[in-house]
Amino acid sequence: MTDSASTAPPASQAHPRFAEALAELGLSVEVRRFPEATRTAAEAAAAVGCDLGQIVKSLIFTAWGCPGASGSGDGEPVLVLMDGASRVDLERVRAELGATKVGRADATLVRETTGYAIGGVPPFGHRTRTRVLADRGLLAHDTVWAAAGTPHTVFPLAPATLIDHARGRVVDVRERTA
Repeated sequence: MTDSASTAPPASQAHPRFAEALAELGLSVEVRRFPEATRTAAEAAAAVGCDLGQIVKSLIFTAWGCPGASGSGDGEPVLVLMDGASRVDLERVRAELGATKVGRADATLVRETTGYAIGGVPPFGHRTRTRVLADRGLLAHDTVWAAAGTPHTVFPLAPATLIDHARGRVVDVRERTA
């Protein structure tokens, strides 16, 4: 544990909705709280003392024209779990979903869908059940760190366990490097 991390009991550090999700899933994880925000992957990696690739970004996108989606035409929120060192390739997400268009969700949709603010969105424990795509790159690590519902809290978990609890489908949606 780093010197700047708080030492309160694990569940008390997390956002209440996320702590409830952990309990429902029977997960006991060490939630670390930091006095400085860990809104970005770089801030979180620096606070935790891990590689940038070990940070899980929980990103909400909107997909239009997905097969089997409701016919509202408003678009469907989709959660993409990506390692902190990589960027999401929207065309690859669109192809995975069979959507006609994919775009980044705005802050209002993120909060309405997940119940959390951008910078603190955890990989599960959301207000609304969404499709989850988890980039295969997460599996390259023994442990990954994700937000615990606030911009000041993170927790570690084995990536396969995290993806399983998020009900994610492992896919390749990272931007290809040149």
